[in-house]
Amino acid sequence: MNRTSRHPRRSLLVGCIAAALTLVTTACSGDTATVDSGSGRDSGDKKSVKIALVAGWDEDIAATYLWKQILEDKGYQVDVQELDVASTYTGVANKQVDLYLDAWLPSTHETYWKKLGSKMERVGAWYAPADLNLTVPTYVKDVNTIADLKAHASEFGGQIVGIEAGSGLMRLTRESAIPAYGLKNDYQLTESSTSAMLSALQTAINKKKPIVVTLWRPHWAYAKLPLKVLKDPKGAYGKPDSAEIVASKGFSDNHPEVAGWLKNFKLTSDQLGSLELLIQEKGQGKEQEAAKEWMAQNKSVVDAWLK
Repeated sequence: MNRTSRHPRRSLLVGCIAAALTLVTTACSGDTATVDSGSGRDSGDKKSVKIALVAGWDEDIAATYLWKQILEDKGYQVDVQELDVASTYTGVANKQVDLYLDAWLPSTHETYWKKLGSKMERVGAWYAPADLNLTVPTYVKDVNTIADLKAHASEFGGQIVGIEAGSGLMRLTRESAIPAYGLKNDYQLTESSTSAMLSALQTAINKKKPIVVTLWRPHWAYAKLPLKVLKDPKGAYGKPDSAEIVASKGFSDNHPEVAGWLKNFKLTSDQLGSLELLIQEKGQGKEQEAAKEWMAQNKSVVDAWLK
């Protein structure tokens, strides 16, 4: 996630919070992203919905394009706006964006929620448990817990392959997991992107080489690749979150039909995994096409949300 990490995929870097509150939002990684302020959130347009999407967080991509297709089938105009996490929370809080479908609460996005949650509403949780972790390929036989990494640093080249610098996953790895298990002098946490991490993971698996990466569940990689999550007996990553839908304050009153559907939205690990894999197989730019195909294959599941 990310991740904050969406993951993710799922971002708690405190320095980004101040930037997020300025409305001239700045990504934690150093890239800038702006929220389209011309959305007309107060125009009373009941059939227009704007959804924030954090790029690279696969469960967010899956949920967002699934609901884009569902809502468009119901006659809504849906605008997906790709933002960094800081910009996403700011945009939703200030009614520049209506929805964010991949809020990891209560822990991973806790800092954002504490700062901006009073201007937002929690619509519902659609997936649980959602956890952050360190992961290795299953063929790495002698490493089963994070504590085991210390004795095997040379095998991994003293490197933990990370994702976006400002993600909650990276923050917890850097500030909690590495110190808790005494890895500071043995490992370097490398900052990259989710896509770069997954590419490095796939390359290592192809060559059957040891690699340890920051990852999260739900993620399609666990369905596709031979992976195992390292046990965390010290609880460095905390208790698992839920993937939740958050909205601008007043969204449920202004869009009661949509809010009702979203409250019914639930996915199992197998359902989400199959959707994410289908999106991967279709390729970039065909996310909504994949979502539409998945909906046809899972009509009874979707129909249950729309009662």
